[in-house]
Amino acid sequence: MNANVGSGKLAVLVGGGPAPGINGVIHAVVNQAAQNGLEVIGLYDGFKHLVEGDLVGATLTPQSVSYIQDQGGSILRTSRANPTHSETAMRRCVTTLAEAGVSALISIGGDDTAYSASRVARYAQEVMGISLQSVHVPKTIDNDLPLPEEIPTFGFETARDLGSQLVMNLKRDAVTSQHWFLVLTMGRKSGHLALGIGNSTAATVTLIPEEWEGRDIRLQEVVDILVTTILLRNMNSKPYGVALLAEGILENLAREDLKALDHVERDEHGHIRLAEVNFLDILKKEMERDLKRLGVSVRLVKHVLGYELRCAAPNAYDIEYTRTLGQAAVTFLLGGGSNAIITLQHSQAIPIPYDAMINPETGRTEVRMVDIHSYRYLSAYKFMTRLKPENCDDPALFERLAAQTNLDAPSFLRRYGYLAGLSPRPY
Repeated sequence: MNANVGSGKLAVLVGGGPAPGINGVIHAVVNQAAQNGLEVIGLYDGFKHLVEGDLVGATLTPQSVSYIQDQGGSILRTSRANPTHSETAMRRCVTTLAEAGVSALISIGGDDTAYSASRVARYAQEVMGISLQSVHVPKTIDNDLPLPEEIPTFGFETARDLGSQLVMNLKRDAVTSQHWFLVLTMGRKSGHLALGIGNSTAATVTLIPEEWEGRDIRLQEVVDILVTTILLRNMNSKPYGVALLAEGILENLAREDLKALDHVERDEHGHIRLAEVNFLDILKKEMERDLKRLGVSVRLVKHVLGYELRCAAPNAYDIEYTRTLGQAAVTFLLGGGSNAIITLQHSQAIPIPYDAMINPETGRTEVRMVDIHSYRYLSAYKFMTRLKPENCDDPALFERLAAQTNLDAPSFLRRYGYLAGLSPRPY
């Protein structure tokens, strides 16, 4: 077991994208540390300045963090600086912290920040012989870190809550103006946020990358699903709706559909900057082309649910959750703990060792995907308007759908029957 943090200072930093509740963690960390006579240094901009050998931060006190727990954003700001790019960067991080008298580091962030913190701590301990305790507080509105199934990552519930309010407004607008919204939600790898918002709002249809079960996602199949959903709604005299898509669909598009994206900027961890990709423009254009060929007139409106979710004021759930996590992180360090991610399970603070969560081959945590065989997903899927396998025995349905287009029933069936399992997938 490592030396107790009581022999030095405690530092806290934030990495990755913002998530509601960051300030709640900081608030609890500072107050718990103060109650145990520890000084806390808040480091600005994640690892950005540490990798340059600079300590840019401020001493945090209970007075300076009063009432921040219900504020969105991060008083320490954040960045995606990656100290694992070079041994020099990691050495600078460790040396700068050690010279400032820091013997324990609390990092707040997603999988990339967890990996960075784990590598820096290991480098300090195994290469430089310096005791640097490390504990990570996991956050992401994507809810895709590998915590136990029933445990959300902090920020998710607030993002889902706000996202649901906004989508309900879009639903009302769609009915009022008789048009369709194509809504892209955050969720780089998984569809938790899109599904949570879609299910909460009874959106017309929600598409998440998990339903392709590891296969490459073809853009034309996404277009076909949405076009036939529009036809199903028109058949019931509802020329409007809201389609939600997780941005992970873009991340998992087949390479042949991403050829035009080779020039797109990537972040320091190698991820495509999804916000820079005009996916909805591409999708809308392809859908309008196919609808025109079918002789169907529909107005499509694009909307991205993105940055407005990340710095929202946390709801009551996330305020309580993050304050508990912050206190648990400091308590873990005070007990001599290190090299772990702090979680809450069954109302207990449970540290999970870095080695148990981070894949040694990829250097990343595993991604928690939506279980499309769970009752939760199957229930959501049941209420979506889309062609489904159970439609395969309903030839009258395909005749009614074809009647809205310039295709006859056999031609329509040949073109779109695969969506109901009537033929092999053509893509």
